[in-house]
Amino acid sequence: MTPFAIAGIQMHVSALQSNVEAMLQRVDILMARFPWTQMALFSELSPFGPLNKFAQPFPNAALEQFQQKARQHRLWLIPGSMFEQTEDGRILNTSVVINPDGEIVTKYSKMFPFRPYEEGIAAGTEFCVFDVPNVGRFGLSICYDIWFPETTRQLTSQGVEVLLHPVLTGTTDRDAELAIARATAAQFQCYVFDVNGLSAGGVGRSLVVDPSATVLHQSGGQEDIFPIEVDLDQVRRQRETGMKGLGQVLKSFRDRSVDFSVYDRSSGTDSYLQKLGPLQTPGQGSPAGLHGADPRSMLATPPTHVPMTPVAAPAQPEIVPAVPPKVAHRVE
Repeated sequence: MTPFAIAGIQMHVSALQSNVEAMLQRVDILMARFPWTQMALFSELSPFGPLNKFAQPFPNAALEQFQQKARQHRLWLIPGSMFEQTEDGRILNTSVVINPDGEIVTKYSKMFPFRPYEEGIAAGTEFCVFDVPNVGRFGLSICYDIWFPETTRQLTSQGVEVLLHPVLTGTTDRDAELAIARATAAQFQCYVFDVNGLSAGGVGRSLVVDPSATVLHQSGGQEDIFPIEVDLDQVRRQRETGMKGLGQVLKSFRDRSVDFSVYDRSSGTDSYLQKLGPLQTPGQGSPAGLHGADPRSMLATPPTHVPMTPVAAPAQPEIVPAVPPKVAHRVE
C-alpha cells in the first residue's frame, strides 16, 4: 500500500478583497484537526477571486506567504490559482505547486479558459506533471480543462496517478462537471480531486473520486475541509488488471490500431467544426435559440425538402356575444 493524505478545502471566496489570510487560517485549522495530512488543495482563483483586475506578476507576496505556510506545516500546498500578469502583457490563470520545503516546484496555466465568458485570459500551453518522492506522480488541470479529455490523456500517458483539479463553478452546469469528474477517473484510471469554492468562488459540491469512479467524498454547499487518504497501489493494480478486472483502458489506448486524423488540423476531418460559427456569447432572439444559427445549415448535405399540399384552414364558427341574463330585483 502506498498511502498519501490529500485534503480539499472548500471555502467562501470574496471577489472584492483578498482571501489569502482566510486561506492561511484554513491551513492552520486543517493541520490542527488532521495533522496526518500531507497535501492541501484549494479551489480555482481562491486567493483573489474571479476578477482579472487583481492580476499580479509572479512571484508575489501572496505566494511567499503560502510558501512559508507550507514550510511551517511540512505540507505540499496548491493554493488554488490566481490571475498572473506576465511581462509581455498577457493574463494567465495560473496555479503553483509548493513542496514541504516551501519551494515552488512547478506551475501550471489553464489551457482552456472558459471562453467566450472569460474574455481577455490567455491560454497556457505547458502541461504540469510532478512527483512526490516515494509516493507517486501527480498532475494539475484547472476547471474547464477537464471538459477536454485530451488534457487528462496527456497527463496520464506520462504516468499521472492523481489528477488535482481546482475549479470555480457557480453555474448550472455543476452536475455535468461532477459526471465528467467521475468519467475521467474511470477512463484514465486515476484519482480525481475536484475542489470548488463558495460565494464568488462557486457553488461548492467538491468531489473526490477513486480510479473505479467510486465517489469517496462529496461536499455540500457549505465550508468543508476533507482529508482523504488515497492508495496509489490501487491505481497501479487497476491499470494492470483493469477496473474490477475488466477494462484496461490505458493499455488498450496504447495498443490502438488507429490514429485520429482530427488532431491533424490540415486533414480536413474537422470541417464540421469550421461551420459552427464564432466562439462568442449567445444573444437573444435567434431563430435557433442559443446556437444563433439553424443547426441544419451546418450539415454536409441538407435534408431534402418535401413540398406539402396546402390544406385549407377549417372555417371558424360564428361567435355570438352572450347576452347577460336579466336579474330580478327584490322589492322590499
